[in-house]
Amino acid sequence: MRFMIIVKATKDSEAGVMPTDEKLLAQMATYHEELARAGALLDASGLQASSKGWRVKYSGTKRTVMDGPFTESKELIAGYTLIQVKSREEAMEWARRFPNPALDGKEGEIEVRQLFELDDFGQGEATERFRKMGVGTKK
Repeated sequence: MRFMIIVKATKDSEAGVMPTDEKLLAQMATYHEELARAGALLDASGLQASSKGWRVKYSGTKRTVMDGPFTESKELIAGYTLIQVKSREEAMEWARRFPNPALDGKEGEIEVRQLFELDDFGQGEATERFRKMGVGTKK
């Protein structure tokens, strides 16, 4: 089972404020090293501020591109950790151990969501095309 631990953005992360001391980075490094030793870590990264990104809005076949920044930082993502574990309970246990991602112990928030696997979609030509690409499959 794959899960994504989503780090919610804060005013600081949206402003591009980076940690000034090593404490938060060291805590994150330790946590991710533990995940790696357990064989659960698939990927992890921080995301740059939404001011450097864009959104594509769809209306039927029409696409509209909107440049960032985006206003509601509580709805934005600042980073993620992708894990593969045996159960929802194991994912929850890892999530409970995730260090507070906010600078200087301020309020922070993470969200955990399970990823779909190709098997969840049943058999079909399109599913097989994704399988050949290695997308949506367990590692």
